[in-house]
Amino acid sequence: MAFIEVIEYIEATGELKGIYDHLIATRGKLADVHKIQSLNPPTVLSHMNLYKDIMFGSSPLKRYQREMIAVVVSMTNQCEYCVKHHAEALKQYWKSEERVSGLLKMSEDAQLDKNDTALCTFARDITLNPELITMQKLDVLRHDGFDDRAILDATLVASYFNFVNRITLSLGLQVNEQEVSGYKY
Repeated sequence: MAFIEVIEYIEATGELKGIYDHLIATRGKLADVHKIQSLNPPTVLSHMNLYKDIMFGSSPLKRYQREMIAVVVSMTNQCEYCVKHHAEALKQYWKSEERVSGLLKMSEDAQLDKNDTALCTFARDITLNPELITMQKLDVLRHDGFDDRAILDATLVASYFNFVNRITLSLGLQVNEQEVSGYKY
C-alpha cells in the first residue's frame, strides 16, 4: 500500500482517465508507478514521455543495455519495485533467466562482456557518487568504444532510474507480482 492516496483506474475521470487509457493501449497495462502520480496527472504523461525517449528512443546503446543499467541502478538503490520490473524486461532481451539472475547477484553468471561491465560500473558510480565522475572515468568508457552520445544516454538512463527509484521508495510503492509481467516491449 502506498503512503499517499492513489486514484485507481475505476475511479479515474477526465484527463487522468484519458492518460490511463492511453497507457493501457500503448503499454498493455497500467503500472503502479504511474498510479502513484495520479494526484498530478500531467506528471504521469511527462514521466512516460521521458521514459519512452530514454528507454526506447534512438540510441547507440542497445535496448538490453538500457534495461541492464536500470537494474543496476535500482539494485544499488535497493528499489525492489524497479529491480523486478526491469529484470523482467531484461529477460525479454537476454532470453536467459540465468544471466539475469547472475546480474542480480553481480556474479559471472551474467556473462557480461567488457563493455557491459563498464556500463554497469558507470551506472553504479553515478548512483553512489555522481560527484566523483571525472573526465578520466569517461575516458575509460571512450576507450571501451562508447562515444559521447552513448555516454550521455547511459547517464540519462542511470539518472532517470535514480529519479524513479526515489519516487517509488519515498512513497511506499510495493511490488505487485501480477503487475511485473505482461508489458509490450
